[in-house]
Amino acid sequence: METQPLLNMQGISKSFPGVKALQNVDFDVRPGEIMALVGENGAGKSTLMKILNGIYRPDDGQINWDGQTVQLNSPADSQHVGISMIHQELALVPYLDAGKNIYLGREPQLAPGIVNWRQLYADAQRNLDTLGLDVAVRTPVRLYSIAQQQMIEVAKALSMNARLIVMDEPTSSLTDREVTTLFEQMRGLRERGVAIVFISHRMDEIFDICDRVTVLRDGELVGVENIDNLTADDIIQMMVGREVGQIYERGEAVIQDKVVLEVENLSRGDLVRDVSFRLHRGEILGFAGLVGAGRTELVETIFGAATPTAGTIRLNGETVNITHPSDAIRYGIGLVPEDRKGAGLFLRMSVAANIVMSYLRDLLRFIFIDHGRAASISDRFIDELNVRTPSRQQIIGNLSGGNQQKVVIAKWLTLEPQVLILDEPTRGIDVGAKSEIYKLIHGLAASGVGVIMISSELPEVLGVADRVLVMHEGHITGEFNAQDTTQDEIMQAATGTKAKREQSA
Repeated sequence: METQPLLNMQGISKSFPGVKALQNVDFDVRPGEIMALVGENGAGKSTLMKILNGIYRPDDGQINWDGQTVQLNSPADSQHVGISMIHQELALVPYLDAGKNIYLGREPQLAPGIVNWRQLYADAQRNLDTLGLDVAVRTPVRLYSIAQQQMIEVAKALSMNARLIVMDEPTSSLTDREVTTLFEQMRGLRERGVAIVFISHRMDEIFDICDRVTVLRDGELVGVENIDNLTADDIIQMMVGREVGQIYERGEAVIQDKVVLEVENLSRGDLVRDVSFRLHRGEILGFAGLVGAGRTELVETIFGAATPTAGTIRLNGETVNITHPSDAIRYGIGLVPEDRKGAGLFLRMSVAANIVMSYLRDLLRFIFIDHGRAASISDRFIDELNVRTPSRQQIIGNLSGGNQQKVVIAKWLTLEPQVLILDEPTRGIDVGAKSEIYKLIHGLAASGVGVIMISSELPEVLGVADRVLVMHEGHITGEFNAQDTTQDEIMQAATGTKAKREQSA
């Protein structure tokens, strides 16, 4: 007999000015079930979960919890019935220890205003022990890895007697080993009867950990199905409403003989150690490796955001001295950073302002900006990159992740770069937007731009790149032709178990 739902949301609708975010959506989760919630950015996933967590109130519909209709008018209401949400951007106070974070704002009292620290740390340790975590309750959480911090959030949810935990993109910053650990803990929670809503864009993870999947598209429910009855292509088609085909599909690569960028024996302390490689015009050079391998530190050094301790950088055969990002920009090198919101965009400014930000010097007429030319340039790239925005004046923070990423790339295209570095260009982006980003990358290479792409998703780096360099502990430990290698070979080089140079540049 089928288990009765723990949560049953019926006919949920929600509108914002000019946008119908949800329309008559049903959503249910059973005790001890891991339910995937998927859809493109803007499909309504976040709005539905914010309604569940009492952040928004629905315009229509009702929420039934454990057989009873409930009103969730605040996050406190959701926590009271046993619902907890772990956001993609963790809500921990870095300089407080694990125990204080777990019970922040809910500290046990000896008397009014007097915290019972002994009980707080004992209770926090019990919740951590339940998850089998090797975490000291009196250690500041900033000293722990992202994966450990994520599990401290889970312990925090358990301390609230959570019966349903929403996990929003919990693996986006984790290594493969950390993902394995997280999934082990999630399976343990499932066995104890805790329900989990798992939001992710990674199909392999959905099939690995989830029992059922709910698909939203354009604010409407497309379908709910047991994961065993679906393929990844089935889910993608439900999400985007069309056949996606080969997501990495590309015309024939035209890699030129001319080397546009050459890095020789580049070092940056222990983070980057004696790295050498060449990048040709029209080539997409992928960098793979585990978190902490030194990939981001390498490209930051090339871009002038950090100072090398040794090595040489050549552009078109000429040695260049890059001591600041402004030097890199002058030489025609652009960097799309991993943290697009923190380092790539001005979230409270318009789409147009963000697009022309790197081009401002050329827009100045004495002390005035040529606003007509700025509008023309921004409109051109909005059209060419298919940025979905109501207007160029829309605040960039209001766009989906995929459209924000297109704007970050557009910002560099205004400068007509010779080299464009992309650090995790599709992190947190839905599959439809990923396909568009890949086409954009391929188009840049076809125009003769040398592209460096860092990605932690092996199918992505193998599907998009022409050649792949693998890093481990600051070194390059492998070089592969992307079309002639496997994920296993990449992982062997990424873990340092096998160093291999298949092809010289």
